[in-house]
Amino acid sequence: MRITRPFAVALLLLAGACTETPAGPDARASRHADLQGRTLGILSRNLYVGADLDATIGALASPDPSDDLPALQTAIGTLLATDYTARAGAIADEIALTRPHVIGLQEVWQIAVNLTPLGMPVAIDLDFLAILQQAMAERGLRYDVAGKVRNTDAAPFPGIALTDWDVMLVDRSRVSVENVYAQQFQLNVGAVAPGVDVRRGFVIIQAKIQGRVFTIGNTHLESGANPQLAQLRAAQAMELAAAMGDSAQAVLMGDLNDTPGSLMYQVLAGSGWSDLWLAFGSGPGLTCCHSPNLANPFAAFDQRIDYVLQRGFTEAGRITLLGIEPEDRISGAAGPIWPSDHAGVFAQLRY
Repeated sequence: MRITRPFAVALLLLAGACTETPAGPDARASRHADLQGRTLGILSRNLYVGADLDATIGALASPDPSDDLPALQTAIGTLLATDYTARAGAIADEIALTRPHVIGLQEVWQIAVNLTPLGMPVAIDLDFLAILQQAMAERGLRYDVAGKVRNTDAAPFPGIALTDWDVMLVDRSRVSVENVYAQQFQLNVGAVAPGVDVRRGFVIIQAKIQGRVFTIGNTHLESGANPQLAQLRAAQAMELAAAMGDSAQAVLMGDLNDTPGSLMYQVLAGSGWSDLWLAFGSGPGLTCCHSPNLANPFAAFDQRIDYVLQRGFTEAGRITLLGIEPEDRISGAAGPIWPSDHAGVFAQLRY
């Protein structure tokens, strides 16, 4: 999510799902062919809520309550066009195409909404993880939840409640999880409004694959352009680097919400983490963001904030982006849309 407050999602997910059949992966297969030999496959994916949060936040933050409902109605219209259930099918196709050993998901929301008291007959029970797992099961994919961390909780109005999670999935047939460590960061934004507590966290697992144990982490650092938030991200990165320990071979992935060269980036580089894109990527590797309605015909990213970082791998690898080519779009209510506003980042590390 580009520089925006996650708690406003609670007032955005107010619409049902319009299921579409996702496009097949055949046209994309040649872009994601496997490396030969023993490799560790990693996929980082921000799932995206599906609406312009900035406009809604502005209305909710203004002293005039009369603009709240129009902003909500606009958000509902956008959500109908960017339905998560349809997009989850496209993300499941990405997983079927790449077959990673481990998947790190960010913005995995659970939403419960009943707006009848506000005069809007809307009732939503939306679980991002369950919807994605169902789409994966329909494609014969068997991934287990290895670990998850509870982040933001928001219940700003009666009848609206949501929780945001970071989640780690593993291929049950190829990965054995030996240890799991998940927690919120010690430093977080915290309470920003009645019933709204903005927090971030991380999940770390020790995964055994073909007899070798790897330490793998997934996170979603705080967003925001304010210099104080940039310092907060750096502090969170420092805590995360310490939590990852000193294992011989490790991978860290996620939406880090800052660009190469930032203070956050310098903290991780100084802790021994190498940016896989710099080693094996092609081009600038921009990952964010498609337009809020996901209807832009071509990717117009302007920043790289999603990463796969590594420590201890010395063999050749590869890294590529998902959801950036026109053929990656799926059918939406008003035309083709992207699976998320972020690109997915898929990496293979030979060991």
